[in-house]
Amino acid sequence: MMGKVEPDAKQWFAIRVTYSREMALKEYLDQNHIESFIPMSYKEVVKGERRVKKLVPVIHNLVFVRSSRKELAEVKREVALKIPMRYIMNRETREPLVVPDKQMYSFIAVAGAYDEQVVFLDSSVVSLRKGDRVRITGGIFAGVEGVFIRIKGDRRVVVSIEGVMAVATAFIHPSLIEKV
Repeated sequence: MMGKVEPDAKQWFAIRVTYSREMALKEYLDQNHIESFIPMSYKEVVKGERRVKKLVPVIHNLVFVRSSRKELAEVKREVALKIPMRYIMNRETREPLVVPDKQMYSFIAVAGAYDEQVVFLDSSVVSLRKGDRVRITGGIFAGVEGVFIRIKGDRRVVVSIEGVMAVATAFIHPSLIEKV
């Protein structure tokens, strides 16, 4: 469930940038003490004759930013020439997509783990109506809320940002899960 846009409140917005400039925007936001998140994962790349693991964005051009609408308008003006950016819009309300804090922090807890067993999913691939809403009670994902489903034969908890993407945890033992 998405939140309602409030001009003065700090909220999580999903932002699109062009030409893979998400890291440049993140650097600008970090320098200006504006909270942001880019889902990242390790990818094997070949450098010369060696294979190395490099931390790269899971989806290029996507940045989640926690800010007020007014502050974000100021950021857009300041970086407009170097980093064109626009809101990802909620198709129903035609307003910028707002991700509720609790949902975003669950998403960050899972996506920010950089675990090779974490699976990123296109939001259209996952039909989240199948599973039960659950909370993880122990381990590194304690407190995360999502939907309990099977992916690739394992029990996982999926946290979804509606219309943008979803992320599934590594295997979660049933003893660490409670129904919400």
